[in-house]
Amino acid sequence: MRQKDTSTASFRRLLREISLLLAYEVTRELDIGMQRIETPLCEMDAPLLEGKKLALISILRAGNGLLDGILELIPAARVGFIGLYRDPETLQPVQYYSKVPRALDARMTIVVDPMLATGNSSAAAIDVLKQEGARNIRFLCLLAAPEGVARMREAHPDVPIVTAALDERLDDHGYIVPGLGDAGDRMFGTK
Repeated sequence: MRQKDTSTASFRRLLREISLLLAYEVTRELDIGMQRIETPLCEMDAPLLEGKKLALISILRAGNGLLDGILELIPAARVGFIGLYRDPETLQPVQYYSKVPRALDARMTIVVDPMLATGNSSAAAIDVLKQEGARNIRFLCLLAAPEGVARMREAHPDVPIVTAALDERLDDHGYIVPGLGDAGDRMFGTK
């Protein structure tokens, strides 16, 4: 994925595969209850997920690349979107859209964005979700920079971060180094 000449189709396929693997990690501690069932041979107490369906929240637009793989594992999840872009001068997030599932206070909420760079967009998205009532939140990303992890820990110490890799640092433009470039542009073929 990191190679600059990786095709858009290959990038999408790899992102989907990795997001499926990350989904296993982020859901590792789901609440499990028991229900008495009857198998073809006998009755037994079978484990099942407790509570409301999970909520997946994509930080637009790049977060959408993680959704397919996660939904493959959790097809009944509710899906929401928070539109943010990073102002190139200030590196601060600007919100332009928000549509999230109801009853976030009763759902595990998994926020997805491939890159945790400055941490400003992810922190802002989680601010929005907490205002909507979310309490049990996880953040899932493909790559993270130490600066973004520190920003998230400062803003939301209660939100665990699940990532495939922790890279070295941010450059002067707020990009992760060595990174993989702009995930949204690479996924959608816009650059």
